[in-house]
Amino acid sequence: QVQLVESGGGSVQAGGSLRLSCAASRLTFSIYTMGWFRQAPGKEREFVGAISWRGGSPPYADSVKGRFTISRDNAKNTVYLQMNSLKTEDTAVYYCGGGVSIGAPSREAEYKFWGQGTQVTVSS
Repeated sequence: QVQLVESGGGSVQAGGSLRLSCAASRLTFSIYTMGWFRQAPGKEREFVGAISWRGGSPPYADSVKGRFTISRDNAKNTVYLQMNSLKTEDTAVYYCGGGVSIGAPSREAEYKFWGQGTQVTVSS
């Protein structure tokens, strides 16, 4: 079956950086829109950003604009989330999702497949 596996999470001090990866298998990765979402303790899962199969200009949540960058390598079936200038409020479990023909990348329901998540903890 389709698998999405996130990695790269960890603990970092505020102001630091992390790069998350999401490796996909058993799907035609190049046609999928890939999204990143996160869920902090006690909160609902929220949209971080997404990148279409063509790449282009990914949409981002206002809270991460200018600090986070999404990219993809279709040859490696992998999508990345570069996170810079991390803040304590970025602490969450980060999930990647994949879907095709996505009209609204910020909507969870648009994504068919999900990874298991990776924990990011930012300390002050």
